Amino acid sequence: MTDVSFHEIAKLDAAGREALYRRSETDLSAFTEKVKPIIDAVRTEGDAALLRYARELDKADVKPGSLKVTPAEIDAAFDKVDEEVIAAIRFGIDNIRRFHEEQRPEAMWLKEIRPGAYAGDRITPIKSVAIYVPRGKGAFPSVTMMTAVPAVVAEVPELAILTPPAPDGSVDAATLVAARIAGVETVYKVGGAQAVAAAAFGTETVKPALKIVGPGSPWVVAAKRLLSGVIDPGLPAGPSESIILADDTVKGGLAALDLLIEAEHGPDSSAYLVTHSRRVAEEALASLPEHWAHMTEQRVAFSKAVLSGAYGGIVLTPSLEASYDFVNGYAPEHLEILSTDPFRHLAHITEAAEILMGPHTPVSIANFGLGPNAVLPTSRWARTYGPLSVHDFVKRSSVGYVTESAYPDFAKTAWTLARYEGFSSHEHAVSDVRKKYL
Repeated sequence: MTDVSFHEIAKLDAAGREALYRRSETDLSAFTEKVKPIIDAVRTEGDAALLRYARELDKADVKPGSLKVTPAEIDAAFDKVDEEVIAAIRFGIDNIRRFHEEQRPEAMWLKEIRPGAYAGDRITPIKSVAIYVPRGKGAFPSVTMMTAVPAVVAEVPELAILTPPAPDGSVDAATLVAARIAGVETVYKVGGAQAVAAAAFGTETVKPALKIVGPGSPWVVAAKRLLSGVIDPGLPAGPSESIILADDTVKGGLAALDLLIEAEHGPDSSAYLVTHSRRVAEEALASLPEHWAHMTEQRVAFSKAVLSGAYGGIVLTPSLEASYDFVNGYAPEHLEILSTDPFRHLAHITEAAEILMGPHTPVSIANFGLGPNAVLPTSRWARTYGPLSVHDFVKRSSVGYVTESAYPDFAKTAWTLARYEGFSSHEHAVSDVRKKYL
């Protein structure tokens, strides 16, 4: 059996505990150096660079002039995907749309701050957004669902999906089905760091965007950071990570079952079972081989790499309070609270992007269409970011309106503070001089 990393918090010093918080994308220096020439090539060569990197990096045969998916290719995708899968995509998108429609802010609000003076917000969609859908370790129509639906609900006028091509130059059929059902028709066969660069600068085929959203590999994360001055990189969404927080009311085998959900994404993922119950920890450890027997060889390899490496395993704490402290210190992307009474733990959790409650709410259900968004901040960014939402696809403009009757009081305040701070033009604009023009 694979040696699963087993950490007893009580036996670790501060440095040892802090080491458990690291993720695979914490240090991107190696990727950054490799990404720089890719960005430069896309910026200067455009489509030619995208076609070259499709061959060299994606091992894909993308012909000149075929970087953009045609309507006919999307039509044909529906014939390649089982009806059962299409029905599941429709079910998930319906739930995701219902959830995000509730998030949609009102177009404008105004409040009378003082008699005759009004202030508020006006909400408008971002003009253009690129959506990145990864493919390196599998096909992810669910990412398309989670990213495209809130963008469509927000009424972003220019939406495009960028996703890596297959060896034959095609795009995953289920991803195309999800795109059309969600309401996005523009799809480009571009992946990795080159996709981020294409979205930032534009090419002969790819239209530039103001923002890019969606999870990706460390290559994608590194490109987003390098190009953050050119394109809004959105929330930091890197390789998958999860914590299964289990108390002593559940079976360890169940905890192990859910521990493997995010661990199977790839060797750069992070996954921990955190529990104060030695019974749960030992049961989980013992049940892993049985669960692995039901997984594909590739996914077993990925999850074993995670659970035996530096970014995963089992964490045994001395108490529930210590478990809460570890979770909050880790600030996970996905958090499951496995307990027969999960709500008793909820108040103790303040740092997690997604909190799934109880034994009937595994990450699988949330990932594929419970409604809340499954594109989430990683690498401890849950301390300042929340899940992808309609709000990520709109922007606010402050609106102010002062009537003639309200003007004198506001002008007096502005004149006084402008004079104090030494801004003479500010002061002059609300002085008696203004009365000559009103």
